[in-house]
Amino acid sequence: MPTTTYPAAVRPDVETLWQYNQLNHPDRPTDVGIGLGSHDLGVATHTANLFLSGMFPRIVFTGANAPTTVARFPRGEAVHYREHAIERGVPADAIILEPQATNTTENIQFTRNVLADHGLTDAIRSVTVISRPYQQRRSYAILRKQWPEVDVICSSLPLDLDDYIETIGDAERVIDMLVGDTQRIWKYPEQGWAIEQDVPDDVMDSFTRLVNAGYTSRLLPA
Repeated sequence: MPTTTYPAAVRPDVETLWQYNQLNHPDRPTDVGIGLGSHDLGVATHTANLFLSGMFPRIVFTGANAPTTVARFPRGEAVHYREHAIERGVPADAIILEPQATNTTENIQFTRNVLADHGLTDAIRSVTVISRPYQQRRSYAILRKQWPEVDVICSSLPLDLDDYIETIGDAERVIDMLVGDTQRIWKYPEQGWAIEQDVPDDVMDSFTRLVNAGYTSRLLPA
């Protein structure tokens, strides 16, 4: 049964990875907001909030389904995000849907394609990428590789670690995802999917201890 509690002994390492994976970019106006699909509806909430505060004039919600999201979002992540944003007051005609992507690299590539289909590519000089908090660094690295000519701001619903775990309702799942996203910081550049980024020793040490503690379900194969 999922729980929001987890061992106190691992908390310092979880906090280290939590802080590392967020970039703390200040929000500012950009040409488009890109909401990356996931199991976390908070991404759609924050995207809508930023739109309604005037941070960008249009939104792309991107995402099909993963095994972890199909039960919650049976019509696809992007579709449910769009519906949620409209419920929060975003005009339907301000939202472009990209319902095919199944990973973050496809999120960016397919978003570029759908913006081109709408004749908007030349107008895009800056983007705000909205993701889960621990997905910021990975998303930034992928976008800088896949779309290097645009300026990138990363943003997430502003929650601390404990509050975020409460919203998800499953501490083990959050920690597993956090460990997996951290590993992808050095794994994805090896595949040519993302730019390289520095991984400080304390981050690597925390990652290793959490892996040894069993938080491994989201790790990529060795």
